[in-house]
Amino acid sequence: MTKLLLSLHVLASILAVGPVTVAASMFPRYARPPAPGGTGAGDHDLRTAAFLHKICRAYAMVGIAVPVLGFATGAQMGVLGDAWLLVSIVLTTVAAALLMAMVLPGQRELLGEGEGPVAERRAAAGRLAMTTGIFNLLWATVVVLMIVRPGSTTGA
Repeated sequence: MTKLLLSLHVLASILAVGPVTVAASMFPRYARPPAPGGTGAGDHDLRTAAFLHKICRAYAMVGIAVPVLGFATGAQMGVLGDAWLLVSIVLTTVAAALLMAMVLPGQRELLGEGEGPVAERRAAAGRLAMTTGIFNLLWATVVVLMIVRPGSTTGA
């Protein structure tokens, strides 16, 4: 049962969290309005940005399976009290809160084309890119903790 739960947990992580991290990272590039007086729009494409936002929203909902399967796997393995797992749980919670409270609302705000001065929208896109980077760094840290498992006795 442990191998099945662990396999489902890893698959859910790859298939749910992976698309969110990639789509969220790409979003600011397409949502950032061109600089005032710029010669071209560059990558500014709100249709692409809207599609990336839709991916983030949909896969965020599917991503709920990751911690659910993670708790089930941890319980089955008897490691729910281990420090590496507790840190992973905290980081996962912070990443989920960041996604729900800052990344998705920031994307919605930037999709409101024409609202506010261009300079403010460009700055908002920059802040969103930074926030998304932190979100991705949190997930990368969780992955490393899941692989390294400080204090593990498996020798891996």
